[in-house]
Amino acid sequence: MAEHPEASHVVGGVDTHKDLHVAAVVDHQDRALGTESFPTTRHGYRLMLAWMRSFGDLQRIGIECSGSYGAGLLRYMKAAGVEVLEVTAPDKLDRRRRGKNDDFDAESAAHAAFAERHTVTPRSRDGMVESLRVLRVCRKTAVQARRIALQMIQTTIVCAPDKLRDPLRQMTRMQLIRTLAALRPDLTAYREVEEAYRISLKSLARRYLELHDEIADLDDMIEAIVKDLAPELLGQTAIGLNSAAQLLLTAGDNPERLKSEASFAALCGVSPVPASSGKTVRHRLNRGGDRAANSAIHIIAIGRLRLDPRTQAYVAKRIAAGNSKLEAIRSLKRYIAREVFGIIMRRQKQINQTQIAA
Repeated sequence: MAEHPEASHVVGGVDTHKDLHVAAVVDHQDRALGTESFPTTRHGYRLMLAWMRSFGDLQRIGIECSGSYGAGLLRYMKAAGVEVLEVTAPDKLDRRRRGKNDDFDAESAAHAAFAERHTVTPRSRDGMVESLRVLRVCRKTAVQARRIALQMIQTTIVCAPDKLRDPLRQMTRMQLIRTLAALRPDLTAYREVEEAYRISLKSLARRYLELHDEIADLDDMIEAIVKDLAPELLGQTAIGLNSAAQLLLTAGDNPERLKSEASFAALCGVSPVPASSGKTVRHRLNRGGDRAANSAIHIIAIGRLRLDPRTQAYVAKRIAAGNSKLEAIRSLKRYIAREVFGIIMRRQKQINQTQIAA
């Protein structure tokens, strides 16, 4: 590999793909030095790091899609002690002027990392929060599949022969599922319409029950992780398991990357956005950020508005001061984000102290 002693330090950028990553390097004056492709394997990551360091002292790397195609590269670079930034958006003006290909995208990532613009500190994805994310994704797809199985059962019953359909029409959902799962159709008579319906309904019911059990097992694992990570979070009013899990995912394994509770609020999309004009001074809802986290905080706010006298008094006070109910709820969501962030950071500090002591 060529040596370039004239460069005091360099910054890298990577455009990530499934099978190949395209890397670029810029020097201390933000001038492109070269681009190269590497396979998405540990050997490829090692070659990429050596290639970047051959140009000089590697300060940091900007990676696109560090949560998907770039996840493996992110873990490798962090293990190697390299500072990694996630590039959040390409430079649209530069793309419009130069066009688009993988080399240009890699160079744009390197330029963004050099200037530290359109970049954020990525979630580390190497702790229990990453385990929680994977299990929740699995659960979500299982819930979708279970719902589809139930819809297919209901649709099939509507079209079934009267002799089969009539006894099933008045049953509750679980009665229906267990009755269908216990059917004993004649598997050799699948050419007959009624037996074909029986075979189909039994298969769908068994699929539903298997998915139901799978979801229950995943829920137990998710609950155990959430209790390990932030038991205090579950003890707060109107914060359920799903909301707590989502807020932990948004904070990530390294919540210290968020500089303040205001950063967490902005990440959750509950920070106030000025919407003033003339003599009217007001703020509106933030429509950016992590919408799943925003939904979780909204569910918590509505739950507290129904259950918590202090929250009811707070919202009534805001409305009496001239705010609309939506504006009062916006302020409440901002307060909840502050409370949640404090709990997460205190728990993270306890975990870090325990690891140091061990």
